[in-house]
Amino acid sequence: IPTDFAMPPAGLNIRTPDGILEQEARLHDFKRDAMLAFVRANNLNHLVLSGGLNPKVGVITVGKSYLDVREALDELGLDEVKANGMGLRLYKVACPWPLSQRELVDFARGLDLLIVVEEKRSLIEVQVREELYGTANQPVCIGKKDEAGGWLFPVKGALDANDIAIAIGERLLRYHSDEDLAGRVRRLKEFQSVLAATGDVANRIPHFCSGCPHSSSTKVPDGMRAYAGIGCHYMVQWMDRSTDGFTQMGGEGANWIGESNFSTRGHVFQNLGDGTYNHSGSLALRWAVHTKTNITYKLLYNDAVAMTGGQPHEGALTVDMIARQVKAEGVERIALVTDEPHKYPSTVQWPAGLTIHHRDDLDGVQRELAGVPGTTVMIYDQTCASEKRRRRKRGAFPDPDKRVIINDLVCEGCGDCSVQSNCVAVQPLETEFGRKRRIDQSNCNKDFSCVKGFCPSFVTVHGAKPRRSVPAAASADPGAFAALPEPALPAIEQTFNIIVTGVGGSGVVTVGAILGMAAHLEGKGLGMIDMAGLAQKGGAVFSHVRLANSQDDIQSIRVTAGQADLVLGCDLVVTGTKKVLAAMKAGRTGVVLNIAEVMPGDFARNADFSLPAERVKRAVVKAAGGASEQGSGASLIDATGIATALLGNAIAANMFMLGYAWQTGRVPLSRDAIRRAIELNGEAVKMNLDAFEWGRRAAAKPDAVAALVGGRNEKPVGIDSRRLSETLDETIARRVALLTDYQDAAYAERYRQDVERIRAVEARTVPGSTALTEAVARSLFKLMAYKDEYEVARLYTDGHFARQVANAFEGENLRFEFHLAPPLLARRDPATGLPRKMSFGPWMMGAFGLLAKGKRLRGTALDVFGYTAERRAERRLVADYRKLLDEVATGLTAQNHVTAIGLASIPAKIRGFGHVKERHLTAAKREEADLLARLRAPSSGPALAQAAE
Repeated sequence: IPTDFAMPPAGLNIRTPDGILEQEARLHDFKRDAMLAFVRANNLNHLVLSGGLNPKVGVITVGKSYLDVREALDELGLDEVKANGMGLRLYKVACPWPLSQRELVDFARGLDLLIVVEEKRSLIEVQVREELYGTANQPVCIGKKDEAGGWLFPVKGALDANDIAIAIGERLLRYHSDEDLAGRVRRLKEFQSVLAATGDVANRIPHFCSGCPHSSSTKVPDGMRAYAGIGCHYMVQWMDRSTDGFTQMGGEGANWIGESNFSTRGHVFQNLGDGTYNHSGSLALRWAVHTKTNITYKLLYNDAVAMTGGQPHEGALTVDMIARQVKAEGVERIALVTDEPHKYPSTVQWPAGLTIHHRDDLDGVQRELAGVPGTTVMIYDQTCASEKRRRRKRGAFPDPDKRVIINDLVCEGCGDCSVQSNCVAVQPLETEFGRKRRIDQSNCNKDFSCVKGFCPSFVTVHGAKPRRSVPAAASADPGAFAALPEPALPAIEQTFNIIVTGVGGSGVVTVGAILGMAAHLEGKGLGMIDMAGLAQKGGAVFSHVRLANSQDDIQSIRVTAGQADLVLGCDLVVTGTKKVLAAMKAGRTGVVLNIAEVMPGDFARNADFSLPAERVKRAVVKAAGGASEQGSGASLIDATGIATALLGNAIAANMFMLGYAWQTGRVPLSRDAIRRAIELNGEAVKMNLDAFEWGRRAAAKPDAVAALVGGRNEKPVGIDSRRLSETLDETIARRVALLTDYQDAAYAERYRQDVERIRAVEARTVPGSTALTEAVARSLFKLMAYKDEYEVARLYTDGHFARQVANAFEGENLRFEFHLAPPLLARRDPATGLPRKMSFGPWMMGAFGLLAKGKRLRGTALDVFGYTAERRAERRLVADYRKLLDEVATGLTAQNHVTAIGLASIPAKIRGFGHVKERHLTAAKREEADLLARLRAPSSGPALAQAAE
């Protein structure tokens, strides 16, 4: 309680009889002074370092920035004695507003320079300048800008302890010559240069979770445009969906109200999350109605405030409540789109005129609403995918007893499934016959929109559960893994600094929490910060963890350049970012890197997207000072692949990594404390404990674990498409065998003769090279083995698919559901005119068996499928390609060899079925024409010019 403040009559509280002027007077005449007296009496703002007898430089700071300053002083080697000896004064602010002129004058007395360190925009600095202005011997004040007016601690980005240390150290050296301080500043600037010179080897852009309703709801019809807003759907701006620009929360649509008067476009869609609508977005909608603006609000009802943790809506907001509210605001046309149109009870009171549609009709619904003058609303009702997963774990949400699998031999790798679903659970599968697709069962949230990809390779398997390839009893096997050696744990000197990297939603933050709880159980100091940003499924997440023997030893928490003792790289891409690479230091940093290639959301938009995996591995190994199985240096392991094989769930990979790191002597915490922390966490305790122990075993006995994983129950699948050919002869022989099964021996022999002809020409023209022959071997096979109805049926009934299902799933009485678009049966979408897929039950396997026997009809007059435009085009492609091979064989030279390889590889880009294949064919033919023009150019040689004539 202040003793130097005179209380006004009747006290500080505003009284009922007070008029408005009396209230204002009490506020400004007394309350501010009372607050300053309270701060002063309780010593909230106080000197930490006095500056000794001759203070020259003062630092004033607040909050997190104070911890950064203390870390900076540690980096500069400035303890209290040395700091005072160099005239450094430090003032810690606990109450950043208002600041008292009396205390600021006392702090600044005798100083030449005052440095204000605070994050983002200045709150303290402006007060310091205002309160000290006009006082005697006012020091120079710097903060956001330096003495010359350049940026010192910029408003943008985050403050770094290294930058603060350099700024303070350089200015102290103006007053004192000190070799140790100068050397430390030099090294810090070198680290800063390393960080500036280090680039991101890869980048993981945040993306919707698998099965996210926004993946469907944010689509807009061709030629139309949408705006984003605040919420997870903000990320749609990175997804090529004609959605550009966003507003502040509650301003959704307000920008178009003004813009529409100056735009030739007559209508836009505005995405609006249900949480934002409930918060303030309804006011913008009201304004749009009042101004008669042509806009359709796509109100995305996810059943939770998903972006900030899945909280329920205030006021228990429901779909029918929203519908009645917007109707009351004056919206005439309201459409409800959902993945389950029949889920609403008959007792629901819908407003007049509302219509309910399945999400498959989204395109048509949007086109209709866009044609209605004024403000319309489309409510898209589908539960948040992350909430589905959480609730299913608690048994509070239906969990369909089915899984999706892709027959990789039928799959063409066109990527239409990713286009339809925008889902990160659809991952690439590299095979002998090119890149195909697979479903990451650990990631899949059972949205099933991927089956709409125009491709007959998708099958829903009812009653299926992901197979644990290693028997569950193996985790408790007292035999081979009974006695593991105890590693020598690293010592904690000042702090032990850990960075955990990974993908949002995969348990990265959990690893940090486990480390933190284990440290707490051992009585150690802990500092931890999670940096996630828009880290939905597919986004980068970083956990910075600092451990110490005493909490007083921890100042700043972020691990900066050269400071990491351990990097637990749970994701290849995120570990390849520059701040993680720069945090590593050879001889100090131990790295455990998960080398599994988990594709980011880019793959959903680009079927040919590839990770720079080898570049990341090289960068990590170089930054860590080389490869090593323990201590400093980098250990590389496919944690996702091993954890999935052993435990049936890729989510176990992160805890597997922690076990691996602990066993290699890179974690300064006891095994008992870590295991206890896992138990206290309470989530998937058994799986996480097993994963931790399997990580230990993989580190201590890698050969035994590799043998166990390699010798698991999985058998080669049919023709073993996942084994890549090692020689050109093997490549050709495997395709000859397949074409024999496809049609007959004569058909396969024709293939072999064509390939061997090119092989002989290439050997004569470009000795030692087989690149052209290999391109022809792969491309000609792809064209000749086109997937008509007979071939699709054969690839389902030749045993390959049955073994693929058996390897992927376990369960009794599995039931198949096939998703097909038969050319004579499929209905067409009224909005797009494209055929829609249909579902067929298990009886389809019998139909496939009969259809597969009809391959003898292929190309004959009795081939009823062969008369379609698609089949005629496929046969024409084979003939055209053979003509191209004649031209190449006639005029191949060393100069046009590369162009010829490009031409020969064009068929690899003709992928998909139906309209998807037609689209790829059109693009491939354009590229082929360009390459042909180059091949036939006079510089390519007289023989080719003659052949072209």
